[in-house]
Amino acid sequence: MSNDDAYANAAHIPGADAYPARWSAAAAAFRAALGARAETGLAYGPGARQRMDVFRPEGTAEGTVVFVHGGYWRRFGREDWSHLAAGALARGWAVAMPGYTLAPEAAIADITGEIARAVDAVARSVEGPLRVTGHSAGGHLVARMLCADVDVGAAEGRIAACVPISPVADLRPLIETEMNADFRLDDAAAAAESPALMEPAREARVHVWVGADERPAFLDQARALATAWDTDLTVEPGRHHFDVIDSLAEPHSPLMRAVMG
Repeated sequence: MSNDDAYANAAHIPGADAYPARWSAAAAAFRAALGARAETGLAYGPGARQRMDVFRPEGTAEGTVVFVHGGYWRRFGREDWSHLAAGALARGWAVAMPGYTLAPEAAIADITGEIARAVDAVARSVEGPLRVTGHSAGGHLVARMLCADVDVGAAEGRIAACVPISPVADLRPLIETEMNADFRLDDAAAAAESPALMEPAREARVHVWVGADERPAFLDQARALATAWDTDLTVEPGRHHFDVIDSLAEPHSPLMRAVMG
């Protein structure tokens, strides 16, 4: 099996083409229903995509969950996932969803730096603990927030939990894919951005999550990170790469319990 096929998700998910429009519509409806409690387009840096959306619960938030979207660092934006904030909001937590500059305009290392600036900006604007979670490429990015070479600024000491969902934790296999025309990874750059090759440097509870029906490569990636970091791993039955995040919208789902602890 080629690495292009090993890391191709849509080709192996029935009805995959319908998911992006469904996500976008659900997100727009959620923002509209939330009204003034949805603060959109807040800048955390000068770049056009260095913006975040923040969703507030009713009353004072107990803390903030930061969700980082996936799309192989090349697709989607913060506005496609708003509905996934519903679970944390129902539990009394605020949710911040940062966007980031996409490849090939930005290298993956630069995207990591953008998310670190976003997490710092969240920490500067809110009180209470932070919990970080993200999906696929976003799972990679939130795992990187616990690595020693990443400066999270005001969030230092405040990240209580990290839940990488279906993360790409070892980037070296991506070198041998067509996507690398956008990533421009070589051996050194891939290793430097691979949390599975590092140890976590921050004391946060980590729980790696992946769907049981995902591509074998993603199951391997999740296991590699959980093993390297000696942390919890859940392989959720009946979930594939596109629907494994759905239960973030449910306040008491097993995935939300992993995020909230």
